[in-house]
Amino acid sequence: MKAWQGISEFAAVAEQQSFTAAARQLRLSVAQVSRNIAALEHRLQMQLLYRSTRSVSLTEEGKLYLPHCQHLVASLRDADQAIQQRTQQPQGLIRITAPVYYGERFIAPLLNDFLHIYPECRLDFQLTNEQVDLIEGSYDVAIRLGQLGNPRLRARKLGSRRHFVVGSPAYFEEFGRPQDINALDAHRCFTGTVRQWRFQVEGKLETVRPESYLHCNNGLALRDAAMKGLGLAMLPDYYVTDSLANGQLEEVLADYRQPDDGIWALYPENRQVIPKVRVLLDYLSEKLILEK
Repeated sequence: MKAWQGISEFAAVAEQQSFTAAARQLRLSVAQVSRNIAALEHRLQMQLLYRSTRSVSLTEEGKLYLPHCQHLVASLRDADQAIQQRTQQPQGLIRITAPVYYGERFIAPLLNDFLHIYPECRLDFQLTNEQVDLIEGSYDVAIRLGQLGNPRLRARKLGSRRHFVVGSPAYFEEFGRPQDINALDAHRCFTGTVRQWRFQVEGKLETVRPESYLHCNNGLALRDAAMKGLGLAMLPDYYVTDSLANGQLEEVLADYRQPDDGIWALYPENRQVIPKVRVLLDYLSEKLILEK
C-alpha cells in the first residue's frame, strides 16, 4: 500500500470539514476521497475522522496527525512547483495573508498589479488581524507589522513604519500639550491592539502603559476619535499622514518618538523560497520602498 495514499485527502477534508468540498478542491470524486482516507485509516489502524450525514470532525488521533500531514502536503506542493518552473516566468498559486487595513490600502493594489505583470500566477489573499499559523494554513507568505517573535519563520524586511502620538487642535486647546512622556498621566489616551506605548528617551527605549480612556483594536476608529478631539492616539504613519498634512491632527512628543519598526514578509523556515514567491517578495519590496 502506498505510504502517501490518503494524506492529501485527509488534510483537505480536515481543512474543508467536508468530503464534497475536499473532492472539489482535489478534483477527485467524493467516493475516491473517501476510499483513500479509509485506506489511510486502515494502514494506521486508527480512526482519524468522525463522519455523519451532516458533519465531519477530527478524532483526537486525527488532531495529532493533521499538522504533520499539512506539512507533508505543503512540502510536496513546493517540490512540484520548484521542478515545474521551466522558465523564469513565475506561475502557479501563491497564498498570502496580511493585516486588514494595511492589506486593503497597500498590499491589495500591489497584488492586483502583480497579476497584470505575471498573468500565469494566481493568488489566494486573506486579510485578517489574527496571527495565523503559516504552516498549518499552508500560506506561502504573511505580511506582518512591527516587532517579530516567531523563531519558526524566516523574515524579509519590505519597508518600515513610523509611529506618531497625535491629537486634534481642539483637544490641545482644551487640555494642553504633553511636554514629556510623564505628562501622559494627565491626558486621555487611546490604546489599540498593543496597550503599551514605546518611546526613545536619551537613546534608550522606554515603555509607557497609559490608562485607556478609549481602547479599540481598530486604528481607523482611534484616528476618528482623535480627530474628534477625544484624546491622544499613537498610530503608524499610514493612518495619520494625510490628517497631519491637512491639520486635522497634530503630533506631540516628537522628540521622544520611538525608532521606526518593520514591515515584514514572513515565510516558513523549513520551506525554500520558490521562484514565484521570490519574484513576489522582490516586487513588494521595490514598490513599498518607492511609496515611502
